[in-house]
Amino acid sequence: MTDAPVQERIDAYWTRRAPAYDDHQQRPERRDLDRAAWTEVWRSALPAAPADVLDVGTGSGHVACLLAAAGHRVTGIDLADGMLARAQQHAAGLASPPRFVRGDAVDPDLPAGSFDAVVGRYVMWTLREPVAAVRRWARLLRPGGVVAMVDSTWFPEGIGAGAGDAFAAAYDAEVRAALPLAEAPSIDPTADALRAAGLVDVTVTALEGVLELDRAHGVAPGHEVRLQHLVTGRVA
Repeated sequence: MTDAPVQERIDAYWTRRAPAYDDHQQRPERRDLDRAAWTEVWRSALPAAPADVLDVGTGSGHVACLLAAAGHRVTGIDLADGMLARAQQHAAGLASPPRFVRGDAVDPDLPAGSFDAVVGRYVMWTLREPVAAVRRWARLLRPGGVVAMVDSTWFPEGIGAGAGDAFAAAYDAEVRAALPLAEAPSIDPTADALRAAGLVDVTVTALEGVLELDRAHGVAPGHEVRLQHLVTGRVA
């Protein structure tokens, strides 16, 4: 069950933000470079294709579509309707597109033991109850299944520092208080959340290649170039 006042504010912001956010991700000068870099990131973390993969907080479907193109069977969930609309547009051109459904990343309403991997990009920082969320993801996995999350320390000085008015309004004090990882000073609390949820073999990998792309081509307006990390763990 969602914490409606907080989650609805987050969803409304990302629905409004979806066109500009997605357009930035689709910039032609780095599209192919991004595809190659992120294909390698996910290949290093996931079982060989075809695997059943759940993309939580799929947004505009970047990860889901990339993994579907690599031969995985992908389900993407999100609560921001504007993002899901963009995701559906991108999936339309794929031979074996992901399945996109409206769903809460913190508590997916999906059958237990139905996936080989749960993935997410830029999701952990915006989760309510991240440890509980990872525990619920683990229940969706088959034995040996993998959780693979990419994130960074986006707001170590606080979300309000340098944020645009719309973002600061959406992520106000009440929302920030509900998101334990939003202002984390390092990636360690994200890895700790996977451990606290009972995952084993938790590892953190710095994504230097993605950092170089961001330095060369820039990041979304209102964001700073920061080192991103791949955080993985598996169910025993």
